[in-house]
Amino acid sequence: MKGTSLVVSVVLFVAVAVLYVLHFTGSGTSEGTPIKAAAGTGGDLKIAYIKADSVLLNYTLSQDLHDEFTKQQEAYTTEYGTKRQSFEKEAAAFQEKLQRGGFLTEQRAVQERDRLLGKEQEIQKLDQELSTKLAKIQQDNNNQILDNMMDYLDRYNEKAGYDYILNGANVLVGPEVNNITADILNALNEEYEATKTE
Repeated sequence: MKGTSLVVSVVLFVAVAVLYVLHFTGSGTSEGTPIKAAAGTGGDLKIAYIKADSVLLNYTLSQDLHDEFTKQQEAYTTEYGTKRQSFEKEAAAFQEKLQRGGFLTEQRAVQERDRLLGKEQEIQKLDQELSTKLAKIQQDNNNQILDNMMDYLDRYNEKAGYDYILNGANVLVGPEVNNITADILNALNEEYEATKTE
């Protein structure tokens, strides 16, 4: 089985998705530091940033989805392993029987060999199906987390009025007052916890 860690995948997925500058419109007050706009644009830009990887690693929804994914991955691995182990025992028994001449006819040996080959193909197909299911679950989880974060950022920015909210992975130096990671993470976790109690 080709399983990868959900948290790492989520961080990579969101990091790529959020690398692009997110442009928001709206009015309101900003706690961030205004930045001088390029000459001729007529005004200061209000820019904030979040450390998306920190949000994802500490977002309760992300952790819960990772736990569920791990359970499903373990169940699929067990299912596949059990079937693979059973096949290997049958194949070893067939080989032993063949070597000691235990089949009455050559035709019966060929039938048994063909049955085992069919079973091996079924196991390979199962491996592909389970891997595909896990990849789909992982993609759905990534999308859910990203959608929740983007939805909250849209609502957050209606009040905050930033011109840009950047992914903090690209910010090498910047005033901490522009870092809204903690605010976003706390709000996302509060909203998620509220949905769990409903």
